[in-house]
Amino acid sequence: MAKARTRARCTSCDHVEPRWVGRCPACGEWGTVEEEAVTPAAAGSTPTARPAARATPLHEVAAHADRRVASGLDELDRVLGGGLVPGSVVLLGGEPGAGKSTLLLQAADAIARSGSTVLYVSAEESAGQVRLRAERLGVLDGGVLLATHADLSAVTHVVEQHDPGVLIVDSIQTVRDPETTGVPGGVGQVRDCATALTRLAKERAMATVLVGHVTKEGALAGPRVLEHLVDAVCELEGDRHHALRLLRATKNRFGAVGEVGCFEMTGSGLTGVVDAGRLFVGDTHDDTAGVAVTLALEGHRPLASEVQALVTHTGAPNPRRAASGLDGQRVQLLAAVCQERAQVNLREHDLYASTVGGLRLAEPAVDLALCLAIASARHGGTVPRDLVALAEVGLAGELRLVTQTERRLAEAARLGFRRALVPSAYDGGAHGLTLVQEPDLGRAIAAVTTPRRSDVASPTPS
Repeated sequence: MAKARTRARCTSCDHVEPRWVGRCPACGEWGTVEEEAVTPAAAGSTPTARPAARATPLHEVAAHADRRVASGLDELDRVLGGGLVPGSVVLLGGEPGAGKSTLLLQAADAIARSGSTVLYVSAEESAGQVRLRAERLGVLDGGVLLATHADLSAVTHVVEQHDPGVLIVDSIQTVRDPETTGVPGGVGQVRDCATALTRLAKERAMATVLVGHVTKEGALAGPRVLEHLVDAVCELEGDRHHALRLLRATKNRFGAVGEVGCFEMTGSGLTGVVDAGRLFVGDTHDDTAGVAVTLALEGHRPLASEVQALVTHTGAPNPRRAASGLDGQRVQLLAAVCQERAQVNLREHDLYASTVGGLRLAEPAVDLALCLAIASARHGGTVPRDLVALAEVGLAGELRLVTQTERRLAEAARLGFRRALVPSAYDGGAHGLTLVQEPDLGRAIAAVTTPRRSDVASPTPS
């Protein structure tokens, strides 16, 4: 009997090596390489006949109407670009307890009530567990078809039997292909199962949603090829101890990338937050130092976002710079700019910066608000609560324009803000706001913050 051949594949980047190694030579990750069996071609097998193929001029391709399937959840449809496209495959990831199954069960019920056939395949939970969740959410009588199969051939059989318009598989890491070696969740199993379900979705024009697990680093588990196979990748973010949930599209072939949907976790499921304009602005007092507001653009939605900073004295030789919801490297860079260009002394002080509501801000428009919060926290002055700051800060301390400044200002006016701090180069409309235009960071801090508090004690009268 011939010895079975094996090879090694990286679970992070899908790189293949002839034998196992401790560190993947492609992505450099340790402990991500796993062995898998190689299925040899049958001896003496006849080569498959070459299929007939032809190319069609692009202008002759029929322009089909965009027949999207509305999910019944406006925030989910916003992220998807208007709903589920027939034949598309969406990968939904998120940490345990974020609400992935809850969100999809609510969407499945709404779609089924609209007249479409929805098949919900639970490969993790029993039928009784899914029923209990459906009773709690009030979606028991919507007509959703439930199957609890983890075998790929059984899932395929149920699909062929009921011909659903929408298929939901929870989760792809627990489905097993009997023709592929390895345990469920392994590289080969996830890749082959996703490939088979994607092919099935395309052949039957069936909108499909695959639930995916995440690693401890927050990345989607499984081979990187999984994200390339699907048409859209969405991530449901949120702390299980807080009610707010954010649904973000990181890939979407049928809509905008970066669009964000806001949900609130309640006792009856996830509820969409229609007007999230001031959702990420805290309730601090007007005289609180270290607080500033900016308008972040998440997809097509401007969101008023509060940035907070705390500066404390330290005797450590290397002061600490910690960030939550912000890019840590960007916080360190802006702290250096504040110190060298705006005379904000941070040499013997720890700096802590954070956003409100769990929102993650990575765009340059947050720079000026963060610098104002740092300067305010260090000197004790306050930034007016009716002011928004919109500018990117360069290494020379100059203020730069950010994209869609006028649209952000219009949203700020709608939300009730009265003033806006923008670069001197801005020449657009004010939208009813009082514009404070400054060329650099030092002048911007001086223009909108209260006078600096003395850092040294007053001398004792003689």
